[in-house]
Amino acid sequence: MNNVTLHTLSACKQAGEKFAALTAYDACFAHAVSEAGIEVILVGDSLGMVLQGQDSTLPVTMDDMVYHTQSVSRGNQGALVMADMPFMSYATTELAMANAARLMQAGAHMVKLEGDRWLADAITLLSERGIPACVHMGLTPQTVNKMGGYKVQGRDSESAKQMIEDAVLLEKAGASTLLLECVPALLAEEITRAVDIPVIGIGAGAATDGQVLVVHDMLGLTPKRTPKFVKNFMEEASDVQSALRAYAMAVKDGSFPAEEHTFK
Repeated sequence: MNNVTLHTLSACKQAGEKFAALTAYDACFAHAVSEAGIEVILVGDSLGMVLQGQDSTLPVTMDDMVYHTQSVSRGNQGALVMADMPFMSYATTELAMANAARLMQAGAHMVKLEGDRWLADAITLLSERGIPACVHMGLTPQTVNKMGGYKVQGRDSESAKQMIEDAVLLEKAGASTLLLECVPALLAEEITRAVDIPVIGIGAGAATDGQVLVVHDMLGLTPKRTPKFVKNFMEEASDVQSALRAYAMAVKDGSFPAEEHTFK
């Protein structure tokens, strides 16, 4: 696979072609994921739950994210590496700049922040300084305590309208991509059409430009209840690499996510 860049993802959107993303947290999985033809590797703060056994992503530190981004960067074979900014690492624009710089120096090609229109100033600053940023909207795990749990977002007309407006505002502020988690499929489709930047979905229906899952989930390694939006690709695969390729192909041919993985 040739090196994937933001231009690659934008070209996919313009051509109506889907692209795939998966999490990875170490060099071994980064190598396997990128070799399977998956365009984006997300070094997610989900590592707090998947690797560290935490109850949420909140305990994950910047040092954790830098370490795992470095590891992923070493194993990557051409995918675009997106790294999460952990809880409270971008509470001010100054913090956002300093911590995003650490992740870029660790090997990330883009950083991801959770929130909505309140992020606009930080996104503008990052963009002006040459740091691509993805804004994670909808269900944002770092605010799980305020949300009262992991719940689908944007189900009423008022919050849906606000999410669309925020997406457009954040694109204007300089966001390079959006990630929508656990929002109704029709809302995700509206947002995808409303912006020119690529939109990645997880539990957001099939109309987004790309899809992302936690790699341990799609390999059937999740010890707890599997989320509705996850498909276990190991069930019909002979080995891990075959499962990764099957996931990439299913995203690109539109067979994943299917109806049963979608919120209405």
